[in-house]
Amino acid sequence: MKQDELIQIRRELHKFPEPGFAETKTQAYLLDLIAQLPQDYLEVETWKTAILVRVTGKEGRKTFGYRTDMDGLPIAEQTGYAFASEHEGYMHACGHDLHMTIAYGLLHYFSHQQPLDHVVFIFQPAEEGPGGALPLLQAEPFNKWRPDTMLALHIAPEYSVGTVATRPGLLFANTSELFIDLEGRGGHAAYPHQANDMVVAASALVTQFQSIVARNVDPLDSAVITVGCIQGGTKQNVIAGTSRLEGTIRTLSLTSMEEVKKRITSMVQGIEASYECKAVIDWGANYKQVYNEESLARDFLEYTDKYSKLQAVECKEAMTGEDFGYFLDEIPGVMFWLGVNSSYGLHDARLNPDEEAMKLAVDHVASYFEYAMNKE
Repeated sequence: MKQDELIQIRRELHKFPEPGFAETKTQAYLLDLIAQLPQDYLEVETWKTAILVRVTGKEGRKTFGYRTDMDGLPIAEQTGYAFASEHEGYMHACGHDLHMTIAYGLLHYFSHQQPLDHVVFIFQPAEEGPGGALPLLQAEPFNKWRPDTMLALHIAPEYSVGTVATRPGLLFANTSELFIDLEGRGGHAAYPHQANDMVVAASALVTQFQSIVARNVDPLDSAVITVGCIQGGTKQNVIAGTSRLEGTIRTLSLTSMEEVKKRITSMVQGIEASYECKAVIDWGANYKQVYNEESLARDFLEYTDKYSKLQAVECKEAMTGEDFGYFLDEIPGVMFWLGVNSSYGLHDARLNPDEEAMKLAVDHVASYFEYAMNKE
């Protein structure tokens, strides 16, 4: 596909970001595009808002999988684009519009150039939450065409266009959402002894959390606990009877994730006793670490370095969360960063990736797949 065609598709997708498992307009748009491709060796399946497309290979000795995510984020866009989000309060602020466009560009290529082996394209919903990878992994359409190996990318604002980065082994962290609801007793600000202030309880809990990473996680490991939102109270002279904390946990090992959750649970129980309140913990969506199969990651970096015009970087692991880790837990594969040279980062309302990266990614992944197929 030409670059201007990819740009047009990306800009259309950018206009209608949708929540996880509600990507109905996105699915319909992609299905329409797929229907316009040569159908000689394509098979299409849907599951909820997911789309799976298998390109039948000439020999079909094995199956290569390529996965993209589809959903947007509840962020009010501030890019100033002429093609800005038309869905108020939602934006493709994590690059999923580029991810889908690249996947379609690859599908377009292989629908015109039949590959040696099968290639399954997986358009996956709900990566941002509540998590689409795990249920899709268990779904019949996926297992009907279950890949032998998988590949995926994620845009990286901090890398220049023409750069791809990955590493053997751990790439992204284990992640868990964190929601805590506290219930005490509200009252008049002038009579605190007659109430049970949940703003004070919530504040104490957040302060206590700061000791977990410092004193309960192996200093040679890494963990992050971030409380990004506290809700409580309605007026300056009313004592809040309830409060809610919303946050996230990131760890580089499953052991640390278990320890962090254990300590959070103990601290919440202590708050219940100390402040005579009720507390409920909801761990929300939990994503497994993204762990690249080591030989495949080295092969991808070596191929990029030797046979392409792109720059290959062996990067460090990141605290980023990605539910592609569920696929890699069962199927060997690789995720890599694609440089897009944005002046604003992921999940920023002003994210402005360089669209030239898409054509480079399509050409690079297509040639890498052909290289890997001929290498077998």
